[in-house]
Amino acid sequence: MVPECLKSSTIIPVPKKTTITSLNDYRPVALTPVIMKCFERILLRYIRHFIPADLDSLQFAYRANRSTEDAVSITLHTALSHLQHPNTYVRMLFVDFSSAFNTVIPDKLVLKLLKVGLPASLCHWIIDFLTNRPQVVRIESPALFTLFTHDCVAIHPTNTVVKFADDTTVVGLISDNNETHYREEIQQLTQWCSANNLVLNTGKTKEVIVDYRRSRRTGHTPLLIDGEEVERVDNIKFLGLHITSDLSWNTNTSHLGDDRERPLPQRDCVVR
Repeated sequence: MVPECLKSSTIIPVPKKTTITSLNDYRPVALTPVIMKCFERILLRYIRHFIPADLDSLQFAYRANRSTEDAVSITLHTALSHLQHPNTYVRMLFVDFSSAFNTVIPDKLVLKLLKVGLPASLCHWIIDFLTNRPQVVRIESPALFTLFTHDCVAIHPTNTVVKFADDTTVVGLISDNNETHYREEIQQLTQWCSANNLVLNTGKTKEVIVDYRRSRRTGHTPLLIDGEEVERVDNIKFLGLHITSDLSWNTNTSHLGDDRERPLPQRDCVVR
């Protein structure tokens, strides 16, 4: 069990954008007791002893010797390797979850941790740590989540699901205009989210189509999630890199000066 005083937290709303129009434009950052943060780091090292080295090879967050650059490289390499074959194109879905870390159900998380191999006593401690947490708000992304999503994987070999914490991208490799596996993958992802209490934010989820074919069709059939059409864009910022529909570096290079002037987002790497 964890003493309640060590589970208390102070919520600091941090603006996501320059102009604030609603409460959703704030990101709630939880400040927890320093002594508990130190203990979390010790516990995290202990947890890693039980995690198989080959668990979820396409999750790049909170893993040793992995970074956002690795996630981007795998995504682009997967797409470009497929585009070398004739009559092919790629559809990439950049998924946005609504309040991903806040929607994890502790009981479901612990069931997955037990399957991974964590001891029952440790899982009971984690449940107690994650429940009945007093919070206050003062006006002025997480390792356990990566374990919670380790079973969110592609069901078809022609698709790749790349993850960095809650940033999730589905890369569909299309041949001969057959999108069946890609659309089944999106349906499977939707069902996985529903079963795990995660809400797909369709309004912020975007799709990029990379099609180099000269004889390509005039248009691609829109992608629907729960009856809502996913917006197709020619440029999206993915883990700090600008991905375009022609996979060129021009847009990313032109934004380098602007991005250097903005502070980098801070991500807490300890267990929450």
